[in-house]
Amino acid sequence: MPGVKIVVPVKLMPDAVQAPAIGSTLHTVNDRANWVSEVAFATGVMREYALRKHTYAELKAAGLGAQAAQHTIKKVCDAYATLRGNLRAGNLGEPGSKRRKKAESKPVVFRPQAAHPFDERCLSWQYDAQTVSIWTISGRLKNVRFACSAGALKTLRECRKGESDLIERDGVFYLIAVCEIPEAEQYEPDQFIGVDLGIANIATTSTGYLAAGHGLNRYRKRQLRLRKKLQTKRTKSAKRRLKVRRRKEARHAANVNHIIAKQIVTEAERTSSGIALEDLGGIRQRVRLRKPQRVALHSWAFHQLRTFLEYKARRAGVPLVYVDPAYTSQECAHCHHIDKKNRVDQARFVCRSCGVVAHADRNASHNIAARGEAVWTAGRESRVPDTP
Repeated sequence: MPGVKIVVPVKLMPDAVQAPAIGSTLHTVNDRANWVSEVAFATGVMREYALRKHTYAELKAAGLGAQAAQHTIKKVCDAYATLRGNLRAGNLGEPGSKRRKKAESKPVVFRPQAAHPFDERCLSWQYDAQTVSIWTISGRLKNVRFACSAGALKTLRECRKGESDLIERDGVFYLIAVCEIPEAEQYEPDQFIGVDLGIANIATTSTGYLAAGHGLNRYRKRQLRLRKKLQTKRTKSAKRRLKVRRRKEARHAANVNHIIAKQIVTEAERTSSGIALEDLGGIRQRVRLRKPQRVALHSWAFHQLRTFLEYKARRAGVPLVYVDPAYTSQECAHCHHIDKKNRVDQARFVCRSCGVVAHADRNASHNIAARGEAVWTAGRESRVPDTP
């Protein structure tokens, strides 16, 4: 059974001699990746084996090892494959749009600190000593210390598999290791927990759990005010403070999403239930909002919470299904009457047919749970015995 892939970041702690070598290596491979990208764009050759004929010798001459050169070429090919996928999916606008033309008119560019993959030949781990041995353009560096939590070290020791990415963030080096955790066997659910996702309430379940969003929304508004205030000053100290605060909001939101996902999956596992989610793919393109509301919608990580729920459910063996989100907020969970007027306001639901009064998000979560059971029943194998 395939495992669940997660990433474990560890912080490298090189000494005064090791740090410049690692930094120079990362900058060099990304600079060479930009050159390979220019060659691929100019020649139209974007397949790995064919592109290798045009660039491998020059990469070796620039001081890159055989594996580093191969990974540099592969990284460029993967970047162009991602670009083509985004173009086909319409993520960069319609054909002829300004954004799409801009993406198609120039080569893919890599930042000097961008991630670069290292495989087993370029990187080895010594877990007991908490050190790594890593290839650099200055030679092999041994005994480079790394720091991580005890739980992360245990996961690395038992489950690390495949490549690890080296990145530089604010002058600090990190290794992002891929770990494959065994996936629990999925059980047959007794019922389904419907999860309604929103902005005012981040997640509301049919079992009564409600993750209110006012705290996170208030935090985001405060961060927005602080950013505007610092940006208007334009002083060196203000720019320094902006740099320190970068990614702080994203880390806070990710932590909140982890907590919510863990709570929902734990409840489902405890009650032998499945999880039903709305399929919210493309919501940013479908929904039309006033300008003040767009910040709230585009700041909230719908996809991130869904991803957290997916992998935590797989690790626990909890069944998870997606349902059609159409009219879940307008349908009465008791009599199934659908009417736009049923949704009185953001928080209150009053059915125009049977008169039931309910919390709007709670009502929607019950509709999602019922649809989840229907999807599961339709998708599983028939229990009817074979005809003798």
